[in-house]
Amino acid sequence: MVTLFNQIAEVKLSYIPAKDVDKNPIVSNSRQVFEVFYNFWDLSQIAYRESFKVMLLNRANKVIGIMNVSEGGQAGTVADPKMILQSAILSHAASLILCHNHPSGNLTPSEADRKLTRKIKEGAAFLDLPVLDHLIIGTDGKYYSFADEGTL
Repeated sequence: MVTLFNQIAEVKLSYIPAKDVDKNPIVSNSRQVFEVFYNFWDLSQIAYRESFKVMLLNRANKVIGIMNVSEGGQAGTVADPKMILQSAILSHAASLILCHNHPSGNLTPSEADRKLTRKIKEGAAFLDLPVLDHLIIGTDGKYYSFADEGTL
């Protein structure tokens, strides 16, 4: 007999940690964060399309992992705060750092960048997940850090 309850989907979420997490880097400043993100970026795409990533950290600021949130076009990408917060919860992250690139090379945050940062920071605060920084990286190895500039 089929009942209404047999037709409801079961939701399963999973996270499989890396086997050698002890070897992951610890980050303590924006330069170190930039270097981790930059080495993770597909450099053949950095001047071509905008991408948004999140770095997930444990309590010791050791990198748990980096999630590719979205990829867009030259003028922007859509970063869904729910996906970002979900990745932090699933990985048992203690904090997170946001990052996206500007294909134009202009590192100045747009108003949309500022609004998204505030939105994610406020949502994460409800979950006791500090957003430590948001980096905008350029095509030339330079970056803008919201935390360093006091705009976080």
